[in-house]
Amino acid sequence: MRAVQVTRLDGPEALEINDVPAPVPAAHEVLIDVRRVGISFPDLLLSKGQYQLRPELPFIPGVDVAGTVAADGNGFTAGQRVAAVVPYGGAGEQVAVPGVFVFPLPDDLSFEQGAALPMNYLTAEFALNERACLETGETVLVHGAAGGVGTATIQVAKGLGATTIGVVSSAEKADFAKAAGADHVVLIDGFKDAVKEITGGKGVDVVLDVVGGDVFTDSLRSLAPQGRLLVVGFAAGQGIPEVKVNRLLLNNTDVRGVGWGEYAMKRPGYMQEQWKRLEPLMASGAINPPVGRTYALEQFGQALIDMDNRLALGKSVVTVRD
Repeated sequence: MRAVQVTRLDGPEALEINDVPAPVPAAHEVLIDVRRVGISFPDLLLSKGQYQLRPELPFIPGVDVAGTVAADGNGFTAGQRVAAVVPYGGAGEQVAVPGVFVFPLPDDLSFEQGAALPMNYLTAEFALNERACLETGETVLVHGAAGGVGTATIQVAKGLGATTIGVVSSAEKADFAKAAGADHVVLIDGFKDAVKEITGGKGVDVVLDVVGGDVFTDSLRSLAPQGRLLVVGFAAGQGIPEVKVNRLLLNNTDVRGVGWGEYAMKRPGYMQEQWKRLEPLMASGAINPPVGRTYALEQFGQALIDMDNRLALGKSVVTVRD
């Protein structure tokens, strides 16, 4: 089968398209004919050898996939539409995935949207429910609101009854975040003052931060009393910010890490529980994943480069087969 391969750890420019043996599923795995692969930040880190997981070379990247089941087994039937998440290995014509990481894809969502769902929306659900303990009526500030995790968080938060404020870096991204469902969108320059005005001086209950860097301190200052700042990533590339803990004491605020993958992978069945919680939001239309640019399989590396340069809107998706 054709697949993307990392043969050396020289970044996305060094990715290759090769013919490799098709996977042979184990008894607990589901064999999927892959239609679409979502572009994810771990793929970029994996291509550089900078991820906490370091597979032996050569290996196939690809974390989020959508396609059809190749054969009956593990509760799935041949031809069934599914989405799935794997640590790596999805960017090929077939992938064998443990059944606990495979999810039924609703008929009204496309394969492109299916490839946008698993990592981003399960991360958002974990962040908001497990880590933030979000309550109906609270306000959530979302950095990187036009990106994959950002748009997922906006939609999950709204589905859970929250008001959302998206933070973006350009007018184009503002339009995209608004279209994804954000109640308010502000530019990153001066966002703290804009948030203060929107909330009548109260501040927000939850901040989801995928950016880090210079925005971190103003994010803390934007929290209402007993607010929670969720640390998801450091896309700004400006180093890891430090917390002056006196800020936490004065307003009874929290800084909480969000490490969904490590948590979920070690708890068999947890992702299935998450998916069940998301299904009503999919059925209601609250979750409607916005797909950005689509790429051919040969452009997998370019898709990673575009994401690294912060050019991606929503979830970028690679077409493996029609």
